[in-house]
Amino acid sequence: MDTRFQTAVASIGELLRGWRERRALSQLALALQAGVSSRHLSFVETGRAQPGRDLILRLAEELDIPLRERNALLVSAGFAPVFEAGAFDDPAFDGIRAIVDLTLARHKPFPAYLIDRHWNIVRSNAAVPALYEGVDAALLRPPINVIRLVLHPGGLAPRVLNLGTWRLHYVAMLRRQIQMTADPQLEHLLREVLAYPGPTDSGHEPLAGPAVPLIIQTRLGRLSFISATTVFGSAADVTLEEVALELLHPADAFTESAVLRAS
Repeated sequence: MDTRFQTAVASIGELLRGWRERRALSQLALALQAGVSSRHLSFVETGRAQPGRDLILRLAEELDIPLRERNALLVSAGFAPVFEAGAFDDPAFDGIRAIVDLTLARHKPFPAYLIDRHWNIVRSNAAVPALYEGVDAALLRPPINVIRLVLHPGGLAPRVLNLGTWRLHYVAMLRRQIQMTADPQLEHLLREVLAYPGPTDSGHEPLAGPAVPLIIQTRLGRLSFISATTVFGSAADVTLEEVALELLHPADAFTESAVLRAS
């Protein structure tokens, strides 16, 4: 068989070493945390020893590896994945969807949405349509990406009055996520965002208060929102671990009254 064009597949040892180095841990430090000998961990990383499923899961827990990537580690070692990864519309999520839909409905008339790991909107309460007036129609086609919607020059960016601050915020968030997940789709999104024209720093935008609002000019006036994020604790499903609720709260009295009047 001609193997010249086969892509090399990383071994379980190489994958574990990559995650350990990503977390900036020495072999000794990880071995102590996981309750194994550093010699055995060294043998696992170099391929001289094959780890069992329990050891892989224990190391993954200590390395805080996302559930999706834990499944990938297990498969690379010849084991079946142990974490479910159902679609959000599956019947198994009926209870979770009910909680999400109730939260979205109760938050109206202020914007709220559920996003996936790539910042795509899964569900939304479609509040404050004035926010999206003038946005390029292509950016509003599903799946709508929140970061792209805010920072793209055809999106909200021309009307975001503290765009430099939010650009820095989203870039920092993406870099942290990439560090945690090694997700190539997030890496692609980061490269795209860095290529957008616009301010690259927030030095001209003095910060005040404990949280940075999203300040945007609309036909309702200058609106200011504080974002609050909610994730599901103790998630044992890949899909549930990767979604988050984003709720935009009015940051000042004018925003609250303007949105209430328009609803």
